Amino acid sequence: MNDWIVDTVEGAMGSPWVFAALFAFAAIDGFFPLMPSESLVITAGVFAATGAPDLAPVIASAAAGAFAGDHVAYAIGRGAGSRRRSRKQARLFTWAEGMLDRRGGMILVVCRYIPGARTAITMTAGAVAYPLRRFSPFDALAAVSWAAYSALVGYVGGAAFEDDPIRGLVLGLGLALAVAALVELVRHARRRRMAATR
Repeated sequence: MNDWIVDTVEGAMGSPWVFAALFAFAAIDGFFPLMPSESLVITAGVFAATGAPDLAPVIASAAAGAFAGDHVAYAIGRGAGSRRRSRKQARLFTWAEGMLDRRGGMILVVCRYIPGARTAITMTAGAVAYPLRRFSPFDALAAVSWAAYSALVGYVGGAAFEDDPIRGLVLGLGLALAVAALVELVRHARRRRMAATR
């Protein structure tokens, strides 16, 4: 059974259609965050360590898809932001606009690594009319760094277990989860420290 799974996935990863799938999954994940795009990029990275597919197109396809999907989310937010708002909503929009004006680039890049938050921040950027000329360069940086990180995590796992891609995949996903958990711990500690300071 294990060999059949490996053979099936390996066959799919050897197909040129894998790049279209990476683009599509990463794009849809930008505005519909239930698509497992990061897992697919990590998996492609694991198999790239064994020779197919090539690592550079994996990163390029995932990054292009993420960039496109984020811009769809931005457009959705832009459409929603033009509606009438209550007083409370107006205050929240003003706060969000101020945060993006001061730290927009950093927020866009960091939130790309947090599932769900990437969609929320890109839609918010559109809703508060964060300038597209500022949004796009930061989003490109976020998309490329996220794609490279995800593919390289898989690649490290695949290189470590070249003869056993399933173990490589488990290691790659484990590394990604460990990094995500570490980021969450740091955020939680910072939030507690800020609350204690207040």
